[in-house]
Amino acid sequence: MTTQQLHEQILQKKSFLCVGLDPDLDKIPPHLLETEDPVFEFNKAIIDATHDLTVAYKPNTAFFEAYGIKGWISLQKTISYINEKFPDVFTIADAKRGDIGNTSSMYAKAFFEDLQFDSVTVAPYMGKDSVEPFLAFENKHTIILALTSNEGAFDFQTLTINGGQGRAEQSEAKELYKQVLETSKTWKNSENLMYVVGATKAEYFTEIRKIVPDSFLLVPGIGAQGGSLSEVCKYGMNDKVGLLVNSARAIIYASNGTDFAEKAREEALKVQQEMESILSSKA
Repeated sequence: MTTQQLHEQILQKKSFLCVGLDPDLDKIPPHLLETEDPVFEFNKAIIDATHDLTVAYKPNTAFFEAYGIKGWISLQKTISYINEKFPDVFTIADAKRGDIGNTSSMYAKAFFEDLQFDSVTVAPYMGKDSVEPFLAFENKHTIILALTSNEGAFDFQTLTINGGQGRAEQSEAKELYKQVLETSKTWKNSENLMYVVGATKAEYFTEIRKIVPDSFLLVPGIGAQGGSLSEVCKYGMNDKVGLLVNSARAIIYASNGTDFAEKAREEALKVQQEMESILSSKA
């Protein structure tokens, strides 16, 4: 899926909602545990209930890997179901991979060719040769971690450093996340990059947009983590919207009864309606 097609879906659905699929057997409705594949049945019900309200789904691979080969099968069934039934929906493998050379190439093949995801999240700590193998895939997107929503983000990401890739005496001081953004723009096929920016860091969006004005930002952290959708949009939205705002727990665990899918839709609809209102005000 191209970014233009993604933008068209946003306008059509009046939504830039991304639903995070984080299935936990300890939290999903007990009646599903009696089925052959509880994780897939849970995901399928959530997808069926929300697909017209969302433009993206983001399975977090950790919640599948935790169950071994059964989890991987559930993940494959989930992504195949989305691709076959709702091909207009953008898919994100939240895998946070990142390694060099052939290792990154193999990760990219796993998610882009085998599982047929549209995008994958990648940690950029190892630099250019850990990210460019992902960027080599046509019409696939690499979403690198820039400024995350967790408390520990301040341990490294906002530290002031001397930029210039080692030429400290020749460069201005800046926060590390800004260096990541600026350097990533020089990588081959960087037009295929998107960035993770946490909703709990809304005050940083203005500075981020100065560096990557046209890129899509994947924004976790609204809902359960306390981020504000209106603040994110105020500072982070561009003329193509440029945002995929993720919500997981607040939607998928709105109920653990037999009405879980219905309640998930109700929560997704609340977010979509707020998004529709924001889009209308920007028109």
